[in-house]
Amino acid sequence: MNGHQHYAEGSNGRHPGRHGGHDEDDATERDQRSSTRSDPSSGRTGARGINGGYEPDLRTSMTDLPDAVPMLPYWSAKRHLTCGNPTPPPPGTPKMAPWRAAPGKIKTAHAALVLCLNIDVDPPDIIKTNPCAVLEAWVDPHTMPSHKALEVIGTNLQHQYEGLNPKISYKPILDPSKEDLKRFCVNLRKQAMEDAVLFHYNGHGVPKPTPSGELWCFNRNYTQYIPIALQEIQSWLRSPCIFIWDCSAAGNLLSNFVKFAEQRDNDARLHGGGYPEGMPPFSECIQLAACAADEQLPSCPELPADLFTSCLTSPIDIALRYFLLTNQLPNEISTDQVMQLPGDLKDRRTPLGELNWIFTAITDTIAWTTFPREVFTRLYRSDLLIASLFRNFLLAERIMKNYHCTPHTYPPLPPTNTHPLWASWDLAVDACLRQLPSLLKNTDPSAPKDASLGARNRRQATRTDQVAPTGPSNAPGDRAHAYIPSRFFTDQLTAFEVWISRGGSALTKPGPLSLHVPSDQLGVDAAADLAPYPANSLEQSDHHLVPRKPPDQLPIVLQVLLSQPHRLRALILLSQFVDLGPWAVHLALTIGIFPYIARLLQAAGQDLKPVLIFIWARISAVDPSCQVDLYNNQGYKYFASALAGQDDPRQGLFPNGSEHKAMCAFILSTIARDYVHGQNACWRERVFDACFDHLDSGDFLLRQWSALCIAQIWDGNDEIKGYVDRDMQDHLIALLSDDSPEVRSAALYALSTFLGASGSADLNKLGGGGSGSMYRLDERSHFRMEVTVVTGATLAIKEDASPMVRKELLVLISCLVKEWRGYFIVCAWIYWEEDRRWKDGEENQHPDDDVAAIAITEWLDSFGDDDDYRAENRVLLSSIFTIFSILLELSVDPYQEVATNAQTIVDYIMALLLESPFTRLDSTTLNKPPSTASDAKSLLNGTRQRVPSNQSMQTATQTPPSPAGRPPLTRSETMTNTIQNGVSSTLRRTSSFANALRSLAGNIAFPSLEDGRSSPKPQQAQNTQERTEVVEGVSRPPSPNLNFAQYTSPYSRPESPEDGYVQPVSAPQAAALSQPEAHPPTMDFLPSDVMEALMEEDMERLRARRRVGNHARHHGHPHHRDGYGGGASPSGSTFSVDSSIVLGLGTGVGIRDVLPLKSRFYDWCCEYFKEPQMRQPEADEPGSVQYNYQVWRQQRNEQVIEDTHKQALEAPRCRWDRPVTTIQINGLPLSLAFHAFDPHLVIANESDMITVWDWIKRKRLNRFWNGNPRGTSITSLHIINQDVGGIILTGAADGMIRLYRNYDPNLCNGPVQMVSAFRGLNEVLQVKRGSGVVTDWKQTGGSLLVGGDSRIVRVWDAHTESQIMDLDTNSESPITALTSDSGSSSTFLASFADGSVKIFDRRLEEDDAVVRSYHQHTSWVQNVKWHPTLVGQFLSGSHDGEVKLWDIRGGDEPLQTWDMFSQGLSAFDVHEQTEVFAATSALMVSNWRTQRTDVQSLSTKRGLGSLTTGLTIPPPRESMTPFTPKTSSLAFHPKEMVYGVGSWDGTVRIMGCKLPSVS
Repeated sequence: MNGHQHYAEGSNGRHPGRHGGHDEDDATERDQRSSTRSDPSSGRTGARGINGGYEPDLRTSMTDLPDAVPMLPYWSAKRHLTCGNPTPPPPGTPKMAPWRAAPGKIKTAHAALVLCLNIDVDPPDIIKTNPCAVLEAWVDPHTMPSHKALEVIGTNLQHQYEGLNPKISYKPILDPSKEDLKRFCVNLRKQAMEDAVLFHYNGHGVPKPTPSGELWCFNRNYTQYIPIALQEIQSWLRSPCIFIWDCSAAGNLLSNFVKFAEQRDNDARLHGGGYPEGMPPFSECIQLAACAADEQLPSCPELPADLFTSCLTSPIDIALRYFLLTNQLPNEISTDQVMQLPGDLKDRRTPLGELNWIFTAITDTIAWTTFPREVFTRLYRSDLLIASLFRNFLLAERIMKNYHCTPHTYPPLPPTNTHPLWASWDLAVDACLRQLPSLLKNTDPSAPKDASLGARNRRQATRTDQVAPTGPSNAPGDRAHAYIPSRFFTDQLTAFEVWISRGGSALTKPGPLSLHVPSDQLGVDAAADLAPYPANSLEQSDHHLVPRKPPDQLPIVLQVLLSQPHRLRALILLSQFVDLGPWAVHLALTIGIFPYIARLLQAAGQDLKPVLIFIWARISAVDPSCQVDLYNNQGYKYFASALAGQDDPRQGLFPNGSEHKAMCAFILSTIARDYVHGQNACWRERVFDACFDHLDSGDFLLRQWSALCIAQIWDGNDEIKGYVDRDMQDHLIALLSDDSPEVRSAALYALSTFLGASGSADLNKLGGGGSGSMYRLDERSHFRMEVTVVTGATLAIKEDASPMVRKELLVLISCLVKEWRGYFIVCAWIYWEEDRRWKDGEENQHPDDDVAAIAITEWLDSFGDDDDYRAENRVLLSSIFTIFSILLELSVDPYQEVATNAQTIVDYIMALLLESPFTRLDSTTLNKPPSTASDAKSLLNGTRQRVPSNQSMQTATQTPPSPAGRPPLTRSETMTNTIQNGVSSTLRRTSSFANALRSLAGNIAFPSLEDGRSSPKPQQAQNTQERTEVVEGVSRPPSPNLNFAQYTSPYSRPESPEDGYVQPVSAPQAAALSQPEAHPPTMDFLPSDVMEALMEEDMERLRARRRVGNHARHHGHPHHRDGYGGGASPSGSTFSVDSSIVLGLGTGVGIRDVLPLKSRFYDWCCEYFKEPQMRQPEADEPGSVQYNYQVWRQQRNEQVIEDTHKQALEAPRCRWDRPVTTIQINGLPLSLAFHAFDPHLVIANESDMITVWDWIKRKRLNRFWNGNPRGTSITSLHIINQDVGGIILTGAADGMIRLYRNYDPNLCNGPVQMVSAFRGLNEVLQVKRGSGVVTDWKQTGGSLLVGGDSRIVRVWDAHTESQIMDLDTNSESPITALTSDSGSSSTFLASFADGSVKIFDRRLEEDDAVVRSYHQHTSWVQNVKWHPTLVGQFLSGSHDGEVKLWDIRGGDEPLQTWDMFSQGLSAFDVHEQTEVFAATSALMVSNWRTQRTDVQSLSTKRGLGSLTTGLTIPPPRESMTPFTPKTSSLAFHPKEMVYGVGSWDGTVRIMGCKLPSVS
């Protein structure tokens, strides 16, 4: 076994550091050990064994690097490249030709063996030599009467064919007349019906075929030769047929047959419109001819007369005889001895059977390596008889070409007689025959001698006595000389292994050594619908590379699977081959591996189980259609038992049992996907229960696939859903707090399919129908269950940091919206009315004008005195209102795909609202057009009003300030109060419904229109220029790598353009949104009536759904969603309330059916099983471009660290006034961030523009926009993953955290891409001037601290992309700075606007995490930093100009105070490596000419330099930013002795230290 061929983690990633079954949840983060740069296309270095034969090898190439434990790159897993979208194949990827035989494949059912021998009478045109070849079917016709000889020959030939395929009916037709031949042929076609007929013609006793295409037979009296035209035979036998022409000048028949067949086909197409169904064209008939038109059959007396037939039907006989003729063996072995070669042709353990087996493997391999794939599949994998004939034809070609005969076929095949594998055949025959004398030395000389090996086999098989055969295989001599098996298969497996282990997996340039791709299989237009591909010079350097040419031994590996001794080794090699990628799986399937692998499932030993599971996982991933085969042959039981089986530690067969169980869950999910029989089979085998048990597994991959398997079993199968109890839903909701984003997404995917989303691979199949009929529940419980599931999931996931997870949440919500749209219309109306009251200033309005509150009260009063029922309905409406509020939040999500999907749902609800009877109420404000001018002005003015702490900024525009701010909600009997009671922390005030309506009219608030600044996007079709104009304050951040989400309008209009921008709605629709008179006249009914009617309509929809399901169940038809309209619930229903007021409902009529949303998460997860896992990724392969780059980078980094450490010792005593460079940007450089190792400086201005500079070359590398709303600033900036590259992390005052990659064009040819984005902070304080969002990044633990205008510090874990804790600040003041302790410490510092500095310990309780507080500062603390060299000390600089040094082990007084600037301090920073700090004075109108930055030494307590800003114009009187009182920025380089100062005029000056030469 090749111990170094280990299972490395897949592209979704596997962490190698797991021991046993313990879940160290670092197994949740995939790809973290990648040595690629910050955004690898895949990163896998863990090791996974496949079975007992594999020794897990946890060593990776990283150990060869200078540093054995590299920093873990975060936000660099595969999910960050694709966000759960399946990766499209690169342009030019070949289309996989179908590996299965075509549906109309040839099946041979009957055969006519036509022998025209006329023994003892030679044809007139043949002059025979003397001696001459005489054997026909291994019979010498001259040794018996001619009529008897003819019969024996016919019988022998029949037996020879039966050796190829005994299931076919063979009919010898001996010396026929024309009439007899016609009769036989016509009858054969009748019997065969649409199957193929074999027509074997031996014309050795008649003249040669004529050049015009006539063959000969006899008249009834055998006095004349009668010609038969090929057209007649074609008419008798029709099509499909296989013709074998064994006669001289056989080429005449082949060429003329093809000519006549084409004529017939053309005539049929022209006149009759083609052939009857089931009859292929005549030109598809197969032919084998013994020689060309001008050639005569060989007459060598050592060979049989029917040499061609002998090669086709008894190849081993003729091959051994030919070997004796052409090779000199010792001991003068005779033909008679060869005919006594021990064994059975069908027993591979015997010499004869082994030779037959080797011959099959070699001819298969020659055909595989020589013929086109489609020809190979048609001839060698469609019919057993045809495959045997064409394998044997290769031998005929080899032998007969030595006798000046050229066998031909149709379809024509390239020559194979000189193929190098024939030498392997000769070697195997030589090794076998050299043992023959020893094997035969004790043979009974009187034993009967057989004319052929096949005849001997038949004789032995027909023995009736019970005595063991006296053949040599059982003679005493066998024990004296045991047969030494051939090394052929062992050697071929070794060659295959060498190919794999010595670079077979490596890609190469197209050429003679690469995988051949026929030109017709290249996907010419494949790139048209692909998402953009990053053209990264390092990551994508292999985009022009293709797989290597596969090893010639692949068909031999297939043959070896038949042998028990070699089977395990062959399977392991096969698993290593299919692991190379889909192309390898497809090759293995094309070669015919499928039936063999399927058969092994029936009686496989335990030792084969892991490798079989691995291979089947690859097959299922590449070709999901195998689900039908696994269902029909009951192969699913194999995987179901493996999934449910208990691990036996004594056996040690599953070193990675949990991963193999995950593979089983995956295979079973593919069987169940879109296939009702597969779902029911999985249910019967208790796969559902096994998956439920594995949801608690320690292996995240098993948890993930258990949930996905449950999803596919549920998908559209109402009967199975009906058996589900509450525990399953609770368990899946509990998984929503899992550490793995993949598991959280899988749990949401499962819940979505439970509630009606489609798991189908068909993108047009959306699903619907909710959770089905659920006949075990009453209808109220059914409704309550669906709402509860979605509410629980929504509250758990709404602030998840992974956009992939939030996308799946939207699919789940869309299922609920689809089925309970009436409730959502009601909630949208309530939200609308509340919003309009708030905008109009509710303190000036009378409570009686609160339409929504009154409607809620009346609606609740309609339930009478049943308090429990009232409470239940209030909770249900409250829950749906909560979901709707969170939907509005998600519609302005910072991640484009999430926002686009949420907008589709919100606009669907709003369109329904505008079509609802609410618009006909005289009391509603729906008919009033949303104000635009004043609203826009209030939305976009520069001022900023904070909302209460239980609300936050949600939209891409600013929350409109009311004249006196919005008071707390204290009304007693209002809807707002009703809902606020249950969801006070959930309700978020989205900017306004004006935005929702503008969104509905096509003006999406999130950048989906050409209305904002455009960062370079992957979809660079025409607009490659940068746009800098501002329209409504909306800026467009860079797009993610893959962005498949497309906004879908609820109105039937043309689909969005290709670039994803949404066009405005048509004029009539826009008018309907803005003109009151476009609505129907108002009616005399109450809002509560509309609410009741809409809700009752929803219940009627539920009852219809339950009726359909129960009707199907009671009539014995298991209900599947296809039962009614492919999954849509009765959306066109016109149920209305049984009341005196007819509201004319029919909600949804005329609105486009766009829900539920379609998830592609399952397809993305399947890619894990398509990608190589046994070999390291390219980035970890020594010698690769990426590997060499990382090695160089790490060595460079270590050199930088070493050099700067020496400089840091000198820097506190040197001057810091050396000018380095000056950079000019647009706006105020509010935040600066230096890269520790690359010469990169990232600058954010006061709005949302980010520029990246090479500060050494003074060259701008990139510019893009962050996408935060106008009026907000980027208040925090970091570069993470600096060891391996870099990702820019920004925190803006809208509470959002955004991450970007590909900012360095020297490494990445593609545009800047958004990696991820999430709401870092949502609970903001109402302060007039705040700090926005303040963050601190700690690379060693992957933790992100987020604070700012909030009462909490939220701790995020980049590893799991989830929030760990919310630490109370115990302060009403905003946080102004956060600084984590270095190393593994859990403490961090936070400074506040009121002058206090606090030390937090994350190990304590969330509400009591403050361990020390310092209150010596009297004003805003600009920054706080740890002392660069002394542990436990830190410095803080406040706005009043004081810098203080503290010791956490000392008292509450500072150790030292510097009064830097009397006029105030605007920026402060401390160098991380050396004892130096710097501060910049405040900028005021009075002292703007003298603003300066001073550098101070901590060790010598003296100034080291001063930099005057040198402003030429005074600053504006009002602040340039609504946030921190910063008029400048200041940042030290993390390593180098350099600092940067940003001034309000857009100048960034970089200054350095005047160091002596440091050796």
